[in-house]
Amino acid sequence: MIDWDDVRYFLAAARGGSVRAAAKALAVNHATVLRRISHLEERLGAQLFEKLPTGYRLTEAGEEIVELAIQMEAISHQLETRALARDQSARGLLRVTLTPILATHLLMPDFADFAWLYPDIEMEILSSGDLANLTNRDADVAIRVVYDRKTLPLNLHGLKGPEVFGGVYISRDRLAEWQSGAGEALRWIVIATHGVPDWASEGAVQATGVPFKVTDAAAEIAAVRQGLGIATLPCFVGDADSRLQRVPDTDLHKYGTLWVLTQGETRKTRRVRLFTEFIFERIATYGQRLAGQ
Repeated sequence: MIDWDDVRYFLAAARGGSVRAAAKALAVNHATVLRRISHLEERLGAQLFEKLPTGYRLTEAGEEIVELAIQMEAISHQLETRALARDQSARGLLRVTLTPILATHLLMPDFADFAWLYPDIEMEILSSGDLANLTNRDADVAIRVVYDRKTLPLNLHGLKGPEVFGGVYISRDRLAEWQSGAGEALRWIVIATHGVPDWASEGAVQATGVPFKVTDAAAEIAAVRQGLGIATLPCFVGDADSRLQRVPDTDLHKYGTLWVLTQGETRKTRRVRLFTEFIFERIATYGQRLAGQ
C-alpha cells in the first residue's frame, strides 16, 4: 500500500524542483525527504526524479505520478475539512495567518483576550507577509489587507472590515531639527523590495535621493524613530507612536480593506467560528484608528 506521507514528500520536491525546497516547505531535514522519496520509488518500482546540477527533474514515470499525487492531495484535504466541519468542540489547534505589523501593532491584545476566554484552543499565530494557503489548510483563518476582493480565490469566505490608510511619518525630534535648519539631510526609509510608493508626497519636508533600505517593517519603524528620515507607515502604527508624527502637507493613502478570511468546511468548525466572530467584532471597533482619524 502506498503511504500518503511518501507521496506528500514527492509532491513537495516536484513542486520545488529540489530536495532543499521540499525540506524547507515541509519544515524537515534533507535526509527525511530523500528517505521518503526513495521509499515511494521502491514501492512503485520506478525512478521518479533525475538529479541534475540545477536540481531535480521528473522522469517520465514521475510526470505520470505527479498528476495522481495532486488528486490524492485534494482528496486528503477534503477528508480533513469534512472531519473538521463536524468538530463542534471549543478545543484543538487554531492557526491564524496575518502580517507581522498587524499582529504586533494592532491585534495581539485581542488574540490574548481570546486565548483567555478559550484556554482549550491552542492558538498558532503565523505572522508572515506571505498569504498562507487556506485551501491546503496551511492556516484556518487569514487576516489580510486586500486592495481588490476579486484578487482572492473564489473559495474563500470573507468578513469585510474597515478600510486601512497609510501616511508619511517622521520622528518629532527630527522634524523639529529640520524645521530649525539643523541636522543632516533627511532620507527616505524604505523596505528594499518595495521602494518609495508613487503616492507618497514629501510635502513640506524634502528628502535626499539616497534612500536608507531595510528588509522588514519592524526595522523601518525603528529607523524612523531614530530620526534617519521619513517613511510611509500604516496610520494605526504611526499615529499610535508618540515619537512620530505625520509629515506636514502630506495626504493619506488607502492601502485596502481589512478582511477576515476562511475556507470551505473549515469555517464551520466551532473554534474557527468563535474566533472569526470574536476578532471581527474587535476589528470593527478600529475603524477610525485604521483610517487615520
